[in-house]
Amino acid sequence: MRLAEGAGDAAMGLRVADIQLVNCGTEPYVLEGYPEVRLLDRKRAPVEVAVQHGGDGIAAAPTGTEGDPQRVELGPGQAAGFGMVWRNLVTDSTVPAAEGWVLEVTPRAGAPRVELELRHSVDLGNTGKLGISPWKAAAR
Repeated sequence: MRLAEGAGDAAMGLRVADIQLVNCGTEPYVLEGYPEVRLLDRKRAPVEVAVQHGGDGIAAAPTGTEGDPQRVELGPGQAAGFGMVWRNLVTDSTVPAAEGWVLEVTPRAGAPRVELELRHSVDLGNTGKLGISPWKAAAR
C-alpha cells in the first residue's frame, strides 16, 4: 500500500484535503468504514488532535467528508481515498498552535500503518479537531 496527497483547498481558515491509498500488491484489498488517522509534527511526535467522522462542528456547509461508509475493493493498481477537513483557528493565545507534517494511516483493522510526509501541513491552530470521511473509491 502507498499513500499519496491529493488535491486540497484553503479558504478563510477552512481547510480540506484528499488522501489516496494505492494498492501496490497483486491481490485485491478490501476497505470498509473509516481509516484510523494519526498526525505527527516535524520531529515525528504525535500531534494532539480529536479525529471525528465527518465535518460537523468544523464546517457549516458540506465538505466532502459526509456520507455513509461503503465497502471498497481495490484491485492491483487501483486507489481509494478519504477526505480531511479542519480549521486553522487560534481560539486561545496561551495554547500553542498545532501542525501535522506526517500522516499515519491504518487502512483497516489489523493492517500495518502507512506513512505519508505531507507537502502542506495540517495546520490546526489550537482547535484540536480533524474530520475525516469514510473510504471512497477513486474516480477512474
